[in-house]
Amino acid sequence: MTRKSRRLILIAACGAVLALALGLILSAMSGSIVFFRSPTEVAAQTVATGTRFRLGGLVKDGSLQRGPDQTVDFAVTDTNATIAVQYRGLLPDLFREGQGVVAEGTLLPGGVFRADTVLAKHDESYMPREVADALKAQGRWQEGKGMVDKPAAAAPETKTAAGDKTLGQRSER
Repeated sequence: MTRKSRRLILIAACGAVLALALGLILSAMSGSIVFFRSPTEVAAQTVATGTRFRLGGLVKDGSLQRGPDQTVDFAVTDTNATIAVQYRGLLPDLFREGQGVVAEGTLLPGGVFRADTVLAKHDESYMPREVADALKAQGRWQEGKGMVDKPAAAAPETKTAAGDKTLGQRSER
């Protein structure tokens, strides 16, 4: 066996060991490479109690309750299912009802999610993909417009100095 062939065999063996190690790592992580789980997935009992994960969806309108010592209770929904969330700490400035949120924590035995981290959406166009898909399926989400739950109020008619009718525009003098 020549020196060159021994070197090639050594490189091939190292490559095979590296490929095997990478395959084992990826197969072990395949169940945990999820950015967040929707309330529907959690309600379908795909997540065991006590498991640490991220819960994503919309903060349900009317569910926000502030308690003593910076405790906050709210509900996260994807319009199909709703999960109650308990959190203690300061909420992000962009956190409010009807907006997208991702909470990280554990599921308690009663089905309540105890969050230790809450992340609010970062701009007006952010919507978790699964939540947007659920809203689109229900006809409550339109691309570029967001939630279409409430019809937009018509702007009042005004008259300009020239007598033209315009909607919601002021005349410039």
